[in-house]
Amino acid sequence: MSDFVLVGKTSDLSDPGQMLAEVEDRIVVLMKVGGEFFCLDDVCTHDGGPLSDGRLDDHTIACPRHGAKFDIRSGQALTMPATEDTVAHEVQVRGDEVWVRINESGAAPPKPALEAAGKTPALVNDTGPWNPSSLTTVMPASPAAAHAAGAISEDLVREELKKVIDPELFVNIVDLGLIYNVDLLPAEDGKTTCKIDMTMTSPMCPAGPQMIANSKQVLGALEGMGTVEVKIVLDPPWTPDRMTEDAKDQLGIF
Repeated sequence: MSDFVLVGKTSDLSDPGQMLAEVEDRIVVLMKVGGEFFCLDDVCTHDGGPLSDGRLDDHTIACPRHGAKFDIRSGQALTMPATEDTVAHEVQVRGDEVWVRINESGAAPPKPALEAAGKTPALVNDTGPWNPSSLTTVMPASPAAAHAAGAISEDLVREELKKVIDPELFVNIVDLGLIYNVDLLPAEDGKTTCKIDMTMTSPMCPAGPQMIANSKQVLGALEGMGTVEVKIVLDPPWTPDRMTEDAKDQLGIF
């Protein structure tokens, strides 16, 4: 289990308010509502949009792209077009400091247990009830969940990377042909180190940092995954010929 990491001061956020943070190479959004702090992966599970740029309303945050809403207490998807939860992380307030512990399992964090004195500890992202009235589609389990007990493979890595969407073209980075190479190496802790060669559709692509961060997030959530390294390569340069037929159809290229 990972340790709590200091991410800021309680005074860094207005109420309500949100800010971007990096915890153990993971990009997260820290939020403050009603004097309490909450933390989610900074990624909309519908198209990879940055939740940190979304509108915070009570205990929900909306993706700025297509309006999908998530419960900031649990990460649960509340409205379409999102049908998959994002990941919520544990938060502790220690005096005037805010600490976050990454939820490595990818599941909603447990409710804080009562202390001996009958009071709840400072863990504030308690999971509240969820009303899924607007969610009518049940999606199959993700490859990561189905593969939890098995070895990490290149096929699994590429399938998970399909969750990462180019924010300009709205096509996943695998079908775009941005993944040149995947190397999987055993690590000393029994986990797997993943090294990826990724390219961009243009050398100065402004979405590069976001796609790198999102790639690390989705792969880091895999059972047994250790360090994820993403290297940007521009040789050979990307061309539309590298796209799959599905991607070409989606972009209207015939």
